[in-house]
This record gives sequence, structure tokens and C-alpha cells, in this order.
Amino acid sequence: MSHAPTAKGRATRARIVEGAAEVLREQGVAFTTLDDIRGRTGTSKSQLFHYFPEGKDELLLAVAQFEADRVLEDQQPHLGRLDSWESWHQWRDLVVERYERQGDHCPLGALFLQVGRSRPGARAIVTELMRQWQRQLARGMRVMQANGLVSPVLDVDRSAAALLAGIQGGVTIMMSTGDSAHLKAALDTGIEHLRTTGSGQGDRW
Repeated sequence: MSHAPTAKGRATRARIVEGAAEVLREQGVAFTTLDDIRGRTGTSKSQLFHYFPEGKDELLLAVAQFEADRVLEDQQPHLGRLDSWESWHQWRDLVVERYERQGDHCPLGALFLQVGRSRPGARAIVTELMRQWQRQLARGMRVMQANGLVSPVLDVDRSAAALLAGIQGGVTIMMSTGDSAHLKAALDTGIEHLRTTGSGQGDRW
């Protein structure tokens, strides 16, 4: 007998996760109970444990995945089409806006503090988020190479990794100080690095 979830079951689970994410953003992980989530999502206790039999930690991991997916979704459509200098600068502005709007509260970070970053599930979520983010940056750099805007000898994977590391460092500092200057500097320096490796066409954007 197949125990694969039905379309209705997947929709119900997704609704619970999205509702839980809203509550956690509003109240914080430490102050949110399963009863709060049940109240927001209109879910019975038995229904909640049907979809999340391990309880709150399993639900928190599902919300962490939801929040990780949002990190990339919030950068679209620009992250998916980094094919000109204009698109790179539009993406840059979107990243700055996202994290300035988020301020010093990182839902994803708070969730991992609650469930433990060392848990295999939590570590896998972070690893996959960074892998996908770096891969999309590298893809954009390769498109720029194909368009003759970036040198063909640029080490794309290393440059994408460095840019992502700069973003993460800038966000961490911003969360501690409330100042986005370091995030902006990391983004601007990373993009300028690409421009200075161009093949004479770097000003055409």
C-alpha cells in the first residue's frame, strides 16, 4: 500500500508550514507554542502530529526549509537572469533592500538556534541553500563570460563563493550593528571585481 501524500495532504502540510512561519516571525521561536500555530492554521492536535509526528522540532525544520526557500525567491527575478551589468545592479539593490527590511531579526537563524545547527536536517538545509545560491551566481557569471562582458579566464566558482561569503559577512555585521554599509561594500566590491575582468565592454550597461 502506498503512503505517498495526496495533493490535498501536501497542500494541508504547506498551509501549516506557511502559517507557522507567520506566527514565528511575529512572536519569535522561543515564545511560540504549538497551540499558537494550531490556532493560526485552524489545525487540530491530531492533524498537526499526523503531518509532523516528531512534534515541534520537525515542524521547525520544515519552517526553516520554507524560510531558506524564501531567501532565494526574494531575489527573483534578478538572481535568475544575471545577464547584464544592469541586472547585476538590480539584484544588488534587491539583496540590500531585503536585508534592510529584515533588520536584526533573522527568522532562519532563530530557527536554527532553536533546533540546533549541528542537527543533520538543519545542516542540510543551510548547505543546500548556499549551494543553490552560489550556483545561480556562478551561472550569471558564466552568462556574462559568454556575452563577452567578463574575462573567460575568471574562476567563476571561486568568485561566486567569495561574493556569497561577502554577503553573509555583511548581513552578520548588519544584524549586530544595524548598519548595511558592510553588506553594500561586499556586493559592490564583488560586482566591481567582475567588471574589472571584463574584455573592454564593461561600461555598456
